[in-house]
Formats: sequence, C-alpha cells, structure tokens
Amino acid sequence: MLNDPAMSVVCDGGPLKAMQSSHSLTVQTTLSAQELSQEIKSFISGVDAVNGRKLSVREHARCAVRLLRSVPACREAVLEHLRGVYDEHVSAFLVNLETEGSSTSGGNSNLEDIIQEVHVVLSEFIRLNPRAWAPLVSTWAVDLLGQLSSKHAGRRVAPHSASLNELLQLWMSCASTRSLMEAYSQCLAAMLAWCPDACVDALLDTSVQHSPHFDWVVAHIGSAFPGTIISRVLACGLKDFCSHGAKDQGPLIMGMDKGNRIPKIGSVVGILGHLAAHHSESIRKELLRMFQESLSPSSPLSPTSSSTSWESSPQLRRSAVPFLLQLAAMSPNLFGAVSAELVEQLRPPILLQLQALLQVLPKEELENMLGLAVHLISQSPTGGARVLKFLADTATPASVIISGPTPSPHEGVREGCDRLLQMLLLHLHKLVFNRSDGAEVSPHTSASSQPQRVIPFLEELRSHVAQLCAETLRLERKRHLWLHQLLCLLAVYGGPSVATETLCQLLTQARNPEELALAWQLHTTLSSCMVGLIPAAVAHSVAQIHTHTLGPRQLKQLLLNLSIAIQSQDEERRGAAAQSSMAVQVGSAVSGHLHDFCPLLLHSDAAVSHAAARLLSCSPLPRTSSPAHLLLLSRAAVTHFFVALRKRVEAGNVGRDGAQAGEAVNCSVLILSRFAAYSPLTLKAILQQLAEGALHKGNADLFGGQVADMSGAPVTNPSVSSDLGASLLDINCRFGTSVNFSGSVWSVFHAGVIGKGLKHRTALQQPDPAGVIRNVQTLLEVIVQCCTSSGLNGTPSPSDPEEPLPINAEAAKVLAVTLVENVCPDVANGELSWPPEEHARTTVERDIHIRRCFEAHPVLFPLLQVVAAGRPALCYCSAVLRGLMATLLAHWEASREASTTDSPWHLQASCLLVSCMGEGQLLPPVLANVHEAFPHLNPFEVRLLLLAVWEYVRGNGPLPQKFVFSSDKGMFCRDFSRDGDVARYVAPIHSVLHKNIDRLGHLCWRFQL
Repeated sequence: MLNDPAMSVVCDGGPLKAMQSSHSLTVQTTLSAQELSQEIKSFISGVDAVNGRKLSVREHARCAVRLLRSVPACREAVLEHLRGVYDEHVSAFLVNLETEGSSTSGGNSNLEDIIQEVHVVLSEFIRLNPRAWAPLVSTWAVDLLGQLSSKHAGRRVAPHSASLNELLQLWMSCASTRSLMEAYSQCLAAMLAWCPDACVDALLDTSVQHSPHFDWVVAHIGSAFPGTIISRVLACGLKDFCSHGAKDQGPLIMGMDKGNRIPKIGSVVGILGHLAAHHSESIRKELLRMFQESLSPSSPLSPTSSSTSWESSPQLRRSAVPFLLQLAAMSPNLFGAVSAELVEQLRPPILLQLQALLQVLPKEELENMLGLAVHLISQSPTGGARVLKFLADTATPASVIISGPTPSPHEGVREGCDRLLQMLLLHLHKLVFNRSDGAEVSPHTSASSQPQRVIPFLEELRSHVAQLCAETLRLERKRHLWLHQLLCLLAVYGGPSVATETLCQLLTQARNPEELALAWQLHTTLSSCMVGLIPAAVAHSVAQIHTHTLGPRQLKQLLLNLSIAIQSQDEERRGAAAQSSMAVQVGSAVSGHLHDFCPLLLHSDAAVSHAAARLLSCSPLPRTSSPAHLLLLSRAAVTHFFVALRKRVEAGNVGRDGAQAGEAVNCSVLILSRFAAYSPLTLKAILQQLAEGALHKGNADLFGGQVADMSGAPVTNPSVSSDLGASLLDINCRFGTSVNFSGSVWSVFHAGVIGKGLKHRTALQQPDPAGVIRNVQTLLEVIVQCCTSSGLNGTPSPSDPEEPLPINAEAAKVLAVTLVENVCPDVANGELSWPPEEHARTTVERDIHIRRCFEAHPVLFPLLQVVAAGRPALCYCSAVLRGLMATLLAHWEASREASTTDSPWHLQASCLLVSCMGEGQLLPPVLANVHEAFPHLNPFEVRLLLLAVWEYVRGNGPLPQKFVFSSDKGMFCRDFSRDGDVARYVAPIHSVLHKNIDRLGHLCWRFQL
C-alpha cells in the first residue's frame, strides 16, 4: 500500500492532491491534513494515534471507512482489511442463528452499521466513476462471497445438502453477504454496456474455485441478468466438460458418474435448475442455440464472445451434443424444457449435420452416448409420444426398392434412428420385466398390490393407447413390429387396465384379418402373465357401448371383429387345446353379455345393426339366463327381423346394398331359430311376436297387407274422403260395422254415401308382388324353423335326412292362439264347437271383422297353413275359421254372378279355408278335396259344398282330444272312422258332381268314400 503513488501523495501533500491524482476521483472530504495523517497511522497500526489505545474491530473498521472516503487511493488496503470485518460479521451471524435462532445481537449490530456505511461508500464511488471502480469492486465482492461461502459451508445452518433456494434465503438474510451481492449487481449493471467480460469472468472463475458452495451467488445473479449469465454458465460448463473429457481420454460415462468426474457440470445443472423457475424460456432458447451452433462450423461459441468460434475449436463442437445430453440426464426439467422443440427441429438437413458431427466419435463413446439418449427418453416425463413418433417416422424405410447403386445420404440417419429405437425397446423391456417378480396378474387384481417403479416414458404413453394402436394397425414395414412390441410392454407395465384398453382398441380399430391378427398376437403374449384378459376386454367394450363412447363406425367394426373371432372357433377346435383357445374365450365372454349386445339390433345405423346380427347369429347361447333377459333377446331379435325385411325391400336385389340386406335377413332368421330352440319361453315369445309383428300396421305392407282401422276396414286414400263431414263419416262407419249381409237394411247405405257415390277401396300403396312373396316365404321359413326344433318335439328325428321335421304341436298351438287373439280379441278360448249355421246371424259383426282382417292381411292364410301342419293346433282357431266361413256363405248366397271367378278373393279364401281345415284334419279327405271343384262351379253350388263342410264340423267338433299321437309319423293324427258315417255329408257333393259331370268328371275319383 505504501508503494502506491496515490498513497505517497497523501502522505506528502495532503488529500487534495491525492483526490486529483487517483483515477480522477472527485469524492469530497472534510478532513484536514493532520487528521488524515492520524487516520492513516491508526488504520495501519490498529492503535489510536491520539491516545495510543488499541482500536476495537468496530473502531478499526470505521477508521477504514473514513480513510476510504477521504483517500480513495487506499482502496486496495482498505478493501483487504474489510474482508476480515465481513468475515467476522458473517461468523457472528451464523453463530447467533445456531445458538439463539435470531439474526440480531449486540455484536452484529455494532458491525452492521459499518457494513451499511461501506455499502453506501462503494455505491457512491461506482455511481460516480463506474469505469474506475466497477471492475475493482466486482472482483473484490465476488471473491469475498466465494471465500465466505466456502469457509462457512457445512455449518449446521448451512449444510451441504441444502438446496439453492435454502442457501439463497440464508445468505440473503445476512447483511454482509447481501451488501456484497448488491454491490456486485451494481457493478455488473454498470459494466454490461461496455465491458461485461471482466465482471462475468470473475464470477465464473470464482464459481469454478468455490463450487458448489458458490452456486447460490451465480443463481441469484442469473435471476437478475438471465441473458448474460445463462449463456456464460453454459459456455463455461461446456469448456470444462470438454477439457475433462479430453484429459480423461475415455468413453462418455452415462448418468451421474460423468457428473462426478466433471466438477463444473453439477454446478451448471444446479444454477440452471434454480433459474428455470422464472427463466425457463431463456434457458430453452440458450440450449437450443448451443445445439444449433454446434452443428454449424461458422457459428460463434457464445453471443458475447464472437472472437471464439466452433470452427476454431472442433473439440467443443464434438462435445456440445454429449454435454447437452449429460445436462439433460442430470436434470429432467432441462430435458423437458427443450425436448419438444428439439424434436421439431430435427429435420433432414439438421439430421445430416448431426450425423456428420457424431460419426467421427469413437464407436464405444458413440454407443455410450446412444445409451444415454435411450436413458433420457425412458425417463422423460413429457414429450414421449412426440419422440416416439419422430423415431418411428425416421427409422421406417421409405420404400422397399432402393433406387440407384449408391445408398441414399439419409440411409445413415435412418439406420441410426433404427438402432436407437431398438435400444429403446430393449431398455424398456428390461425396465418393465425387472421391476417386479413377474407374478401372474388378473384383470381384477388391484394395481396397488404390485409395488413397482415408475417408467415416465411409458407412464405418458398410457394416455396415447388409441393413437399407438392406430399407428400399429397401419402395418407399415418394421414400424408396426416396433409399435406392437411397445404396446405389449405398455400393457404389461400398465397392468390389466391398460392391457384391456389396448386389446379393446385393437378389436375396435382392426379392419381386416391381417390387422385383427395383431390383437390375437397381443393376447398370446400377455396371456402368459395375465389371466381373464378377453372377458375383461369384452366387459370393457360393453361398458363403452352403454356409455355411447364408440361411434357407429367403431361400434360396427368391434362387433364384426368379435364375430370373426367366434367364427374361427370351429377351426381351432380341431387342435388339442380347444377349450383354452382364444375363440372359445371370446365366445364364452360374448355369451355372457348377449342381453347387452341385443339392443344393438335396433340401432339406427343399419351397418351397426347388421354387425350385431352377425355377432348374435354365431355367438354361443348362455347356459342360464333370466326370463327378463330372454324376453329382451326375443323382442329385439323379432324387431330386427322385420327391420331387415324392410331394408331388403328398400335395397332391392341389385348391388352391394341388396346383398348386405339379404345377408342381414339370413342372420336374423338364424338368430330367431337359435333363440327359439334355447327354451320353451323363448320359443313362445318369438312365435307370438312374429305373428303380432306380421299383423302390425307398420309391417302389413311387407306381406301384401293394408293398414286397417279399428273396425277392421282397410284405410282408404285420404283424398277420396277428405271432403266428407266428420259426423257423416262417423255415422257411416258406425252403421257399417253393425250389419253387412244380404237383405240388411244397411247394405245399400254402407255401399257408399248419398251424393258421393260408391265407397272407394283404394289402398295407400300397392306393394311389389315379387317382394311380398319373398317376404312371406321368409316369414314362413323362420316360423317353420322355430316350430321344428327336434329338441322341443320330444320325438326322434326322421330317418330320412332330407325329410322335413314335423311341426311342433305345442309351438303350433302358441301360433294359433296368437292368431286368434290378434284377429278377434273378444273370442273366448273355449269356443271350439261349431253352432248351427243359423247361429251366424248373431255374430255378424264379429264375423265381418274376421273377414276384413283376412282381406287386409293375406299372410293369415299361410300362417293358418303352418298351424294346420302342427296338428291338432288348428282346433284352437275354430272361432276364426267359423267366422270366416260364415261370411263366405253369406257372400255366395247373395252373389248373383254367373261364375265364382267373378269374386276372386272370396274364391281364393274359400279354397284356402277348406285346404287348411283338411290339412289340420278337421275334415276327412273326401270333404277336404271339395275346394278343387270351386273354380268350376257357380256361387250357389259353392255355398252348398261349404254348408256340407259346416254341417260335418258341427256334427264332429274340432276337439284336440280326437287326435292321437303316432310314433311312426312323429305327429298327431285323427281317426275319422270313429266319427260315424260320412256319406250323408257327401251327398250334396255327389249331386253337384253329377250336375256338372261334363266339367268335373276328372275329379270324381277324389270324392269316393
């Protein structure tokens, strides 16, 4: 200090010359030359120059402050002395915290005002002349902070394990360190405009010397000057990483081992981690800038050091990417901050530059770096799906054909990503299968009972199962194999819930057998460690159906895939392990949820309802089911049958729609026949609903019928009667339903309305005759199949396989009762006997209603034929047959036409009625054949023959007790020999034959007794 020229001026000539010669300082002073000399002597000796006593620490420090104010040339000596003052104050502060838990004490207060006075003096000097004082004060302050942090590190109140935030709060509560921090910040703010290097370099040099105890200083300064500090910290860390790596001359070490060998990288991570709370965007931009500039040889090392370039230091360029990977490995937050944008920047040009940069690395170091990248990806909590997509897109070959003899420059990039993806899958496989004992897991096992480690990469992918399944099902080369393997690992990691979701997604999204095979491969892989996966997947699918999670297209595909799986059951049963096969498990699981799938038969989307029909037509029926579920199944199946018929009529027989509609009808027929054979309850319900549905006004047109009103009369064209008064129409209908036979006073009135002419019977819409015949045949087919189940007949199957099975008598009875209830609800079930013909005059209204029902629903006669085949079921239709025959007798009696062909419907109805009664053995053969002569007779003669039939049935009532079961024929038969002589009923027939022998001679043999 004494050799300082400014100090000699002070000693020789006073303070004025000193102030003028020391860096042109202009600080004012009020001390005289004598007082200044005494202050200098007291400061140097530590003894009061006036009375000779020793100065206390506080007095000595105040003397230094006065000297610093008066003679700035003494600054170095004064600042050196103040180091001890600050150290003593910090020591007292920490001791006080450890003993009393308070930061205030007498000793501290005595020094704290000195600290405050020093701070004021230095701030004034820096403000007045920053170029002279800022470099000096910044170096002194930051060096003193480093010494204090290192000296007192490890104290009970400042342990090594404390975080940066804890240390920062501790030191900033101390007046000394807070004063030093504020002085340094003031210097740095003043120097940023013209010379930031000196101030920042002092900070980083001290950080290297006193790290990690000094990191809290850098972190705090970085919070105030993020743009400068972040770039400088990264540059310093990279140089330190590069120098240690070159010195070690060894491969890159994964994880924290490399961080232990490189002192500075741990500090870099800590500082950036502290700054990330408020300056994450700046850190992200700086990390990306370092990555980008490392790929370009002409890029500068840092924005504040343009003289140094990556090109001049190739070792820095090669170490930049490993350095960034090491930072990310030590701080997941840093990796998460840049991973998303980094992946977006990895376009082909950047990838080629990266390949050129890394291909010069030694093989072992490159492998270790790839391993570190794999470790980073597997431990990344965010961005995993984006990284996976990038790797899969880049590693997938663009084409099978390689064009040209020279490989593409992108081939190396593709192979690198392929290698990285393979290593990632292998690493994930080890993590998944080494985290538990691999015990068998059930979908009903609680996940909390399996203590396992968390794999962040797979944890994030749990929410992307649907997207992964969609990418897997694209069946691209290699890509679907990688993703399928990843799905298996994800299912094992996530447990039964994720496995079930994955299998459901594959079943829902697969569109062809090749894609569906991936679902079964997944099940095969998972079945070794999970049980009950398929039942859980089906239950999950049912839950999605109930919550309407699936759209129509997804729902249709799910149902079709399940049906395909069940239909493969026959092929798998040929193998040894049939019961444990996948198809059997699917069938068993679906059978337990048939009541959940059945409502889909009525789905508004035709494709969904068709897919549901395919599934139910091949699904095994449950062993036991509640009556409520059985009735639900039956009603849904019957409703779908009529809907399918309607779709087939609308689609026609041409094109793809027609084929699909026809297939839907076939599936519906199969469903009904299988349900009917399941139990007597379902058989009865299906037959009842089929008969009711065929007669329903919404389905009548499918079978050639017309919509009828409450009175049984067909509804006419609205345009015909639109101008009629309501009262007149009501009266007309009311009288018209009361009496309608020859001789009635109302017959003329009912034929029309006065002033409006005859009543029109124009139907709303005439159905296609060919379509009607086809629909009737389909209806009869399904009813016959339901009624011919051998298991319900109680009789053996016929010896001839081609011979049709007999109609079940009980099933035919159900159909007969249903027809009676729908045609004439007020008929009592016990009305089996036939009254005399005159009795028909008392049931005219009911008989007319019955006839109108047969007119409106032509399908009634084919249904009666089915009933007649199931003897003795036709007996239960006695009231309907009697009412229809009574109206026919009335018609033929009142008819004045020359031939029966002039009344085509009545002729057809008479023939069909007698034919059905003969088939049901209500008539003997000689009477059952009379309908063959009806077309050749006149109306009166037809009436005579029908009267003979009436009299026979009246005399030999149609009672079921007259039928005896024949084991040879497998059906009930009637012995007409027990009913007495039939000759008296045949006499009118012979009389008509003799009269018309010229036309009926060829039929005489049909009426011989």
